[in-house]
Amino acid sequence: MSTVTMIYAGMFYIATLLLVVGLGYKIFDYSRTPAPLKIPTTPAPITQKGVVYRMAKEVVLFESLFKSNKWIWVFGWLFHMGLFLVLARHLRYFTEPVWFWVNIVQPFGKYASIMMVVGLLGLFARRFLVDRVRYISTPSDYLMLVLLIAIGLSGMMMTFVAHTDIVALKAFFMGLMYFDVQPVPMDPILLVHLALVVLLMVIFPISKLLHAPGIFFSPTRNQADNPREHRHVAAWAARLDQNN
Repeated sequence: MSTVTMIYAGMFYIATLLLVVGLGYKIFDYSRTPAPLKIPTTPAPITQKGVVYRMAKEVVLFESLFKSNKWIWVFGWLFHMGLFLVLARHLRYFTEPVWFWVNIVQPFGKYASIMMVVGLLGLFARRFLVDRVRYISTPSDYLMLVLLIAIGLSGMMMTFVAHTDIVALKAFFMGLMYFDVQPVPMDPILLVHLALVVLLMVIFPISKLLHAPGIFFSPTRNQADNPREHRHVAAWAARLDQNN
């Protein structure tokens, strides 16, 4: 087994552990954060089914962003939908046999990388072209976008310019899943792409990208507007009442 293979296998094991533990801890922390006030953004649904429908529109269509700023919504939706299709396409490296719907999404995921990068470039341009956004932007905001763009561009290069051995690549990842490490292809672009993905996995739990799971815990979105029908009492306040 080559040294490069062992290094990349170790990197992915460590990155996966940090991602799972870090993300799990953050979600657990979000779930325990008290919501002492009834503060859904109005107009808001008054039933739990309405909340689910509203959340679905927010997650899939970015409804609030669409109402706020149309051109930012275009770039944001292009990036997220492109990313979703790209990730769905990549499931072929982790499944055997490949699920039927993953086979169906392959041609769409191939060109979705272009959508993803175009959306990222638009969001990156927003960071320095819009005065109020540039004022509140930090170096980490720019670096995160650069990292995502680099991942997208390196992936596109392997798809459209310099193809890699996808059979060997799948064997490498399937081997990682079953703790039977197989040689990683030595293509330079692939190695750069994988290193960038590992870096993203490591920093994801401590970055602003946590808005992905965080939206489900936002009281402005996950609460029904029913203060007249039901008294809202935070869990910690209810415990205090019981103890007193």
